[in-house]
Amino acid sequence: MLTANATLAIFAMLGISSLAIFWARRVRLPHTVFLVIIGLVLGLLAQFPAFHFFSEFTLTPELLFYLLLPTLIFESAYNINVRRMVEDTTIILILSIIGLIVSTLVIGAGLYYILAFMGFTVPFMVTLLFGALISATDPVAVLALFKEYGAPRRLSLIFEGESLFNDATAVALFLVLLEVARFGYHGADTITEGVISFTSMMIGGVIFGILMGGIFAKLVGIARENEIASITLTIVLAHTTFILAEIVSHHLVIGGIHLPLSPIIATTVAALLMGNYGRSKIHPRAEEFVENLWGQLAFMANSLIFILIGVLFVNVPTLDPAMLGVVAITIFVVAIARAISIYPVVGIFNAFSKDPAKIPLAWQHLLSWGSLRGALAVTMVLLIPDDLAFAGWGLSMTPKEFLLSLTVGCIFATLFIKATTIQRFMKRLHLDDLTEIEKVEAQEARALIHHEVCDRIKIYEQRGYIDPSIASELSGTHQAMYHEACQDLGSPNTKVLAERVLRMYAIGIETKHLKELYHHNEVSESVYRRLTGKLQLQLEAVEHGNLAPNMSIHTDGKDVFEVLAKGLRNIIKPDTEKMKIDNLYMYYRAQTVISRKVLKELSAIDKSSAEHIFNAEALAQVITLYTTFQSQSEKKMSDLAAAHPEQLQTLSRSLAVLGTRKIEENILSELYERQLITPKLYIALKEELQ
Repeated sequence: MLTANATLAIFAMLGISSLAIFWARRVRLPHTVFLVIIGLVLGLLAQFPAFHFFSEFTLTPELLFYLLLPTLIFESAYNINVRRMVEDTTIILILSIIGLIVSTLVIGAGLYYILAFMGFTVPFMVTLLFGALISATDPVAVLALFKEYGAPRRLSLIFEGESLFNDATAVALFLVLLEVARFGYHGADTITEGVISFTSMMIGGVIFGILMGGIFAKLVGIARENEIASITLTIVLAHTTFILAEIVSHHLVIGGIHLPLSPIIATTVAALLMGNYGRSKIHPRAEEFVENLWGQLAFMANSLIFILIGVLFVNVPTLDPAMLGVVAITIFVVAIARAISIYPVVGIFNAFSKDPAKIPLAWQHLLSWGSLRGALAVTMVLLIPDDLAFAGWGLSMTPKEFLLSLTVGCIFATLFIKATTIQRFMKRLHLDDLTEIEKVEAQEARALIHHEVCDRIKIYEQRGYIDPSIASELSGTHQAMYHEACQDLGSPNTKVLAERVLRMYAIGIETKHLKELYHHNEVSESVYRRLTGKLQLQLEAVEHGNLAPNMSIHTDGKDVFEVLAKGLRNIIKPDTEKMKIDNLYMYYRAQTVISRKVLKELSAIDKSSAEHIFNAEALAQVITLYTTFQSQSEKKMSDLAAAHPEQLQTLSRSLAVLGTRKIEENILSELYERQLITPKLYIALKEELQ
């Protein structure tokens, strides 16, 4: 029940967690670790009457399962590039399913025999339950550190994919084992029911997630012009998918067989679909806000969870002398199980893979060491019924209290031992080193920054904003830093890398202006998706060193949601001949526009005083390439217009009107920003233009 004291505790914790960002930096601790320390302090303070309100807001299965967990899952999955994830689907699924099952069995068996040797009679089902709930890694805690310390992008993606999907695997396995613990083992029937239930959770969750994600992507497209509505729909999607999957899971019976769904899988898939396929349907003005909003919601959810874990620690019997030894042994067993679930499993994967798909040994070390535990483990242990009992249970605490003690102990160990040493671990393995292309990008960025600063200083001095002596001092400093950054950029060794950087920069310009054309309806959605797919393939090819990618392909099947949506569109509402011609004309027109935009920016660099920042030969080659792109697109557009003059004359006029409207909207926005018109007039004139 939400009381005034509980509400005060929530906002006090959120306020403290915000300030903890700065405090954690000062003491050089990861934010999540520092939050747990704060939770410990608050848990102790709650014993005093003045701070007792902190004890009125506690972790409950409902709070975690229906509010906080969907937020964390959706935010992580929404920002995953599904194309890159598909490239590593095999290793992600191996780690999240096979690796988790291996870890569960090793923990279950290892802990059972070691505790028996120590004189603790604990049923095998209890240790197996613990193995299932503790084997899932926490993506939020780990990835925050990976991002901060500069882990390789592919390694981060593999870890994030594994963390998301092994969450679902862990919950499915845990629930199956919990049913066996509650109702007993009945031989082959129990195994069959468990396999069916586990498979149903996985496959059913995927199907339900695609269904919910597809419906809401359509709704976001309908509400596209209203940013508030489209933003709200993403929040509704996350929690509705999770809760509906849970409700359907309890009632879905086919042929007398109960077929549960995994709400975690469903929410993950729905978020992947919205973040990749549905993202383009969100209005550009809302797109950045949606990302920031989910980042904020995830921060709040994560903050509350880790503070409450600290509070929880004060109230569990982990600190009892009898339990300290058990917890220490458990931490050791969990660490060994994680290593066993990584090295042999990845070793077998590498044996059947070719470079560059293989996982380097240094990455395996980090996958093993960086396995932090957090929200999901606590969620699962809280789902255990208070009255769960086992024959011959001889401990003074209940099985749930026993498992809660082990869980909190392991979470603390991973946070205070592993999280605090990940940075040193990465440095020792050289996993935070810059790649060759990143070194060139860094040099060019530094050179551009200091060149621009020098130009601005001159302008500010001329306008009297800066004293001449101060301007001379600052200009000298930045000139020196500029020349230092430029030192190796002109060397022949950097020519190929410089061209790759310029090509990536050019593709970024194309992507930006293509999005603007789509925003102003100057290209249809199908044309936008086709060109976006083409640019994405070119970018990936250039990133891998291929400077002559195939310019005629637009998809390679890795955009799984695009492929699925396109297949459904072709069945439900295929394009007419007129639509095909219109789309082709918009396609060539868009290519012409975005090529011209690239040439404009690159030519400005070529003629400016900053031209020697970039390799002159590489810059000339990229300019020549885009000049060819522009002329080819213009010719194809002209030929198509000549072949279909009446139809395309109408379309051309419509596109010109849309372009004029874009100018009107931009001028209106500028007038409003400069306060030349009131908000009332802005709304009225905007409606008039629309």
